Amino acid sequence: MKQRVITAICLLAVLAVVVWQINTPALVIVIAFLSAVASGEIMRCANVQNTFIKIVGIIFSACVPFFASEKVLEPVIHSDVWGNIIGFVPNIVFVIALCLVFLLAMLKGYAYTTFEDVTVSVFASVIVPFGFSIFIRLRDMFDNTQFGVYLIFYALICALATDTGAQLTGMAIGKHKMSPNISPKKTVEGAIGGLIVSLILNAVALTIYNKVAVVPLDKAMVTVLLVCCIPVSFMGMMGDLSASVLKRNFEVKDFGKIFPGHGGVMDRMDSSLFTLPCTYAIALITQNIL
Repeated sequence: MKQRVITAICLLAVLAVVVWQINTPALVIVIAFLSAVASGEIMRCANVQNTFIKIVGIIFSACVPFFASEKVLEPVIHSDVWGNIIGFVPNIVFVIALCLVFLLAMLKGYAYTTFEDVTVSVFASVIVPFGFSIFIRLRDMFDNTQFGVYLIFYALICALATDTGAQLTGMAIGKHKMSPNISPKKTVEGAIGGLIVSLILNAVALTIYNKVAVVPLDKAMVTVLLVCCIPVSFMGMMGDLSASVLKRNFEVKDFGKIFPGHGGVMDRMDSSLFTLPCTYAIALITQNIL
């Protein structure tokens, strides 16, 4: 427990610095680091033996967040300059090149490299980093930067509040198992409690945001965010269960050990990697409607 508390305090200190410097390249550096570590964790748990694939995949995953927005390196590099650089070659070209490199590496190392290794590595090197890059995409997609930053916290609240609320409610009144074969400790009562806690905390966060924001949200946007809170939080729970399934498939307790007492990056971010894309989808839709 002492180790978990010390690690949590250190993580909160890092989070405070990132929030303080959220409109600087500090954010993308942290996200690139987490993306690379998460990619490595998945490939390690999947027992990918091809060292070349693992190294290339980790490097690729660290680069993905830098291509999330032309504003990602401001004020160090102007958005016009970086936008021209990252827009010179379509992103899909890099993904195609990565897949071809992995397949060629499979042919060269056929004795110890399977197609399953390649597919897991592509997932770890492309899909997972894209999830992390949504931190950057949300921050920079609106002219109102405050709202973009708020959406990041909206996604995190949907993940963390649901997880914490479900755990506490399940411990207090949980009786009916939600998914005993995947996660025996999770209960239906806990899941409902988690959704309610998420809704309450998001309502509080929205109220605070509208009091301090330069441009408060109108009633339509507030309604959309509150209504969407439940399905987004539900997807966060599904992210947690999906991570549990992966760990069972890989026969590991945790994805990693980078956070003593808390596991790896994927252990801490599994729910958020579901709520972030959902929030991003909501932002894209409402951007064109409201």
